[in-house]
Amino acid sequence: MNDIPLAIGIDFGGTSVKIGAVRGSEIIDRAPPIATQDFNNPEELIAAMVRAVEDLRSRHEGIIAIGIGMPGFVNFEKGIVFNLTNVRGWENIPLRDLLSKATGLPVAADNDANCMAFAEWKLGAGKGYNHLVCASLGTGVGGGIIMNGSMARGARFGAGEIGQTSIDYQGRRGHYGNLGALEDYIGNQEITRDALVAYQAAGISKDIEDCSPAALSEAARHGDAIAIERWNLIGRMLATSLMNACWLLNPEALVIGGGVARAGNLVFNPVREHLLKQLSGPFKHGLAILPAAFGHEAGTIGAAALALEAAKI
Repeated sequence: MNDIPLAIGIDFGGTSVKIGAVRGSEIIDRAPPIATQDFNNPEELIAAMVRAVEDLRSRHEGIIAIGIGMPGFVNFEKGIVFNLTNVRGWENIPLRDLLSKATGLPVAADNDANCMAFAEWKLGAGKGYNHLVCASLGTGVGGGIIMNGSMARGARFGAGEIGQTSIDYQGRRGHYGNLGALEDYIGNQEITRDALVAYQAAGISKDIEDCSPAALSEAARHGDAIAIERWNLIGRMLATSLMNACWLLNPEALVIGGGVARAGNLVFNPVREHLLKQLSGPFKHGLAILPAAFGHEAGTIGAAALALEAAKI
């Protein structure tokens, strides 16, 4: 294992930035999380990330590259962050070059869901597949696509945004003006809000905390009929977007991760049931539907792996 190169993986989130020293699929050390919203501008936050990187380098010899996953649109070839959905001030930031200049190491920057997909493809549940669609379910819904044994990023590096695909052409208006986007139904906050409404409609009083995905999972496992129905609905909505992805891309496997996926069979069973009913022939036969291997660590592991590959190491 020690012959595998060490790299830094940075998982940049709207709440915190997680930074780890990574060897293969193992995070061997972590810096303290950095609170994203504590900084007034990108320069201050980048400086804090550099300090954390240097602290890890002081404890571990042989770190040779840095990878960072960002929750927004990133020009992978140039390492420029176009914008971030939930963090102000991050527009057209040359993140790769700024980090590389400050640390002297090669840097790769990509969308965070692409990093998750890369980790699962190279080291996790999707290892060995050449045609793969990954979905990450959390505050938002992100995705990544592997086609013909390589990452598909699209003409402007935006490919894989399964959370923005529509499950209802007359549905809720999304952040980008699109109607019925999956993310606007099965993101953490949307699941919580809709569950609260469902309980209220049934005449049941619940606090908002009792309607979170984690709370709904616990309630469903104890036989709560409304919670069970919410998970069935979430699975059906996710299956709709995955069905579209299958007809369009004909993958060998689907990998589903992120916090919402921790509901396990509560979401996977309805996904399998409703997805397979809507596919046939070569789109259905042999299709694997897999839970992600790395959970909340996928972004950090994938960013580090991506950095090593981008640096040709």
